[in-house]
Amino acid sequence: MSEALSPRRVVVGISGASGAIYGIRLVEVLAQIEGVEIHLVMSKGAEATISYETDRTPGEIAGLAHVVHDERNLAAAIASGTFLTSAMVVAPCSIRTLSAIANSANDNLLVRAADVHLKERRSLVLVVRETPLHLGHLRLMTDVTMSGAVILPPVPGFYTLPKSIDDLVDHTVGKVLDTIGLTEHTLFDRWGGPKMTSETE
Repeated sequence: MSEALSPRRVVVGISGASGAIYGIRLVEVLAQIEGVEIHLVMSKGAEATISYETDRTPGEIAGLAHVVHDERNLAAAIASGTFLTSAMVVAPCSIRTLSAIANSANDNLLVRAADVHLKERRSLVLVVRETPLHLGHLRLMTDVTMSGAVILPPVPGFYTLPKSIDDLVDHTVGKVLDTIGLTEHTLFDRWGGPKMTSETE
């Protein structure tokens, strides 16, 4: 990694989809990883969802980031490919945001920053939060995947034997971190094969 990317810069976008906890937890964990610089963009919808779905405030989440960008500021550093970053994650990613990214509709900073990561061939992970999915949704996912993004829906792994919602959220956040190359976490127990017992030996 070049000196320009030290510390590692990760852009986190939080859209207005339900599941704001995924973006919140991601920012919390990134803030604990040494050498990571967090650039945060929250949509107005995200701020409303955070307040509705959690006992946190948008200001608290913003306070965990190193740099907070206004979604209307298309002149921000992360709107340019010359500003070096390691990766970007949109968590949660609404269908509206997915559609805008798939069609390069760069009318706000969250979408523009995602488009920059695609054009610069940098890691872009979209935690798309919607179900059930119709053909239009699937086509949008195919389009962004062909452009280089990774679709990572919040699908929990039950082999970890989760005991709480927090465990389920941590599994998805851990998968996100693995995908962008930040594997130095202990958010879940990694699969190592079935545990042997006297009955299975």
